Amino acid sequence: MLPYLTPVKPVRRIRYLIFLKDVLILSLTTFGGPQVHLAMLYERFVQKRRYLTESELMELNALCQILPGPTSTQTITAVGFKIGGPNLAYITLLIWVLPAVSIMTAVGMGMFYLEQHNLSLRFARFIQPMAVGFLIVAGYRIGQKVIKDQVSLALAITAALVAYVFRSPVMTPVVIVAGGLVTALTYQKQERMEKKPLQVQWSNFFLWLGVLIGAAGLGAVTQSLPVRLFENFYRNGSLVFGGGQVLTPMLYNEFVAFKHYLTREEFLSGLGLVQALPGPVFCFASYIGALSMRDAGFTGQFWGSFVSTAGIFLPGTFLIFFVYRFWEQLKRYRVVRASLDGVNAASTGLTAAAAIVLFQPMAPHWPSVAVVLITMGVLLYTRIPPFVIVVGGLVAGVVL
Repeated sequence: MLPYLTPVKPVRRIRYLIFLKDVLILSLTTFGGPQVHLAMLYERFVQKRRYLTESELMELNALCQILPGPTSTQTITAVGFKIGGPNLAYITLLIWVLPAVSIMTAVGMGMFYLEQHNLSLRFARFIQPMAVGFLIVAGYRIGQKVIKDQVSLALAITAALVAYVFRSPVMTPVVIVAGGLVTALTYQKQERMEKKPLQVQWSNFFLWLGVLIGAAGLGAVTQSLPVRLFENFYRNGSLVFGGGQVLTPMLYNEFVAFKHYLTREEFLSGLGLVQALPGPVFCFASYIGALSMRDAGFTGQFWGSFVSTAGIFLPGTFLIFFVYRFWEQLKRYRVVRASLDGVNAASTGLTAAAAIVLFQPMAPHWPSVAVVLITMGVLLYTRIPPFVIVVGGLVAGVVL
């Protein structure tokens, strides 16, 4: 036995602890969505710590963009997986989401407390139209990137019309899958790459699928609200491509328009407030889960937040663990790359439909319309961070 090899484990453990400290710092300081998150990951993980190279980080981010789930969360989880395997990856995920999840859970409980005691929510009245402004700008920016030709434009318009007319959560996966199938037929336009036989380890795929089917079956049999909440968010987390902005219309259709767990005003207030927090926008699920179980008391609200958070984040985690192992081979198939154009175009249409549905009740009220337009202008033509805009809206609500 070589004595100089014995310190390897302690050194590796210290490296893991330093990495987790970096993740905690990022979870408290990364405002502004996936693009800003990626820049901060690059600065800390590549330039400062050299955990991986720039090309490795960009490739991981590209992989996460084509998978359903929260892109930033999957990317930072994949970095943890690359450095220390699945155990470090799960701890990374927990540390990354915990601050925003804790705050949004507290916000959901606080919102119910205010309503229960008939206390005024007027201080948040500007947050609701601001949330619509955020959503419109997000849809516009996504559209600029993914609508490249007449086919993608037609898919986006069709998806928006279908989602607007048929406001059911069932339509969301139908629209997304249909968009992917349409552009998959145009795979000949993609660059041909040399293919290698796929060597697939199926364990994480079966784990993802087993939880999906098991939760759906258990929810149908027991009719337990926590189980159904987990299934609802797990299903949505398995279908959403494009980040938190695309998730918004799915959650609105499911929990406001269809199931009436939240009012439109509660939904918009939470959507606006989550923009002011560091970390992933998907933590909005924690807020919805807490309010969905408001009638079960403090403990019920906590469990509602817990199961909703687990449901929204686990699918993307299972899938990144699954695909990461054979990504090098998978990305060489033209039909896979082609289908992503349709998925992204359909997701843009869903975002547009949600923005229209949420804006309609505000249209007759000029102050709300003015706040929407001002928010859009600030986002498009200034560099003021979103959290500063939201804090400004809260201050204005209190003062006025």
